[in-house]
Amino acid sequence: MQLSAMGLPDHLAQTQVRLVAVGPDEAGQRIDNFLARYLKGVPHSHIYRILRRGEVRVNSGRVRAQYKVKAGDKVRIPPARVVPDTAKAPPGKRLLAIEDHILFEDAYLMVIDKPAGVAVHGGSGISHGIIEALRTVRPDAPFLELVHRLDRDTSGCLIVAKRRSALRALHEQLRTGAMNKRYLTLVRGPWSGGSRTVTAALRKNQLQGGERVVTVDGTGKEAVTLFHPLTGHGQATLVDVELKTGRTHQIRVHAAHIGHPLAGDLKYGDADFNQLMKGFGLRRLFLHAHRIEFTHPAGGGSIGLSAMPGQDLQLVLDNLGLVIP
Repeated sequence: MQLSAMGLPDHLAQTQVRLVAVGPDEAGQRIDNFLARYLKGVPHSHIYRILRRGEVRVNSGRVRAQYKVKAGDKVRIPPARVVPDTAKAPPGKRLLAIEDHILFEDAYLMVIDKPAGVAVHGGSGISHGIIEALRTVRPDAPFLELVHRLDRDTSGCLIVAKRRSALRALHEQLRTGAMNKRYLTLVRGPWSGGSRTVTAALRKNQLQGGERVVTVDGTGKEAVTLFHPLTGHGQATLVDVELKTGRTHQIRVHAAHIGHPLAGDLKYGDADFNQLMKGFGLRRLFLHAHRIEFTHPAGGGSIGLSAMPGQDLQLVLDNLGLVIP
């Protein structure tokens, strides 16, 4: 059996470096998604690894996974390990049932009520996410891409574009703040002083073991979060949150920064408060993307969609005696 330079059988490795020019129809997507289309069968975890190592180059320079390719970019794609079809685990039943959670769909986009505990895409030890599941159940769909992301533990409204033009238009709405994203969360303690705007800049760091942590840091990126208290229990307050920027873990870090960490937050939260909320039935992070508003990328009309919290979160509210206004 002949081995490639990577120590793998030739049929399991792509041994040639490729230089690919980004076309107009490919512009606007993240580099990791761009690579996934050229590296069929390559695990997302490996794609992120070659990005971190700098093996992927755009216009001869290193880029991060968040980089969005532009028309005319020259992308160097290194050799990559391919997983044969017989070795790839298919998405689980829960993921393949994701179409049951579609709130809205037309020829340009769909909005999904994402369940908690489900990743939006594969990578970092996760073989499949929502976008891979959609591509599996819709093999003839010419284009399916995430417009934005939700953390694995966050539930609620998630937009998937079905056309390149829709993806570009919706990304522009995200960039300019024209898209309105609202979240429901339960935070520690009574709330005083009414609505509050938090503008603390955020910086992503990396701890030993690869755990990603975001901190408030004046040298970080601008982040703006609006907190609107709805109703309280005394030990906890239900809050409507409006995002003006879309930084990683933004709501969780800003809430902890002002002394109101989220219920069930194991990374930025309060252990005693989390244990208290377990007594009221909480088994996960209490964060739900309950409403999204945007302009249709083709028709131009206004679209507003809502998703009520699932039974798991509703049980906690019922036990606390809290009602969503």
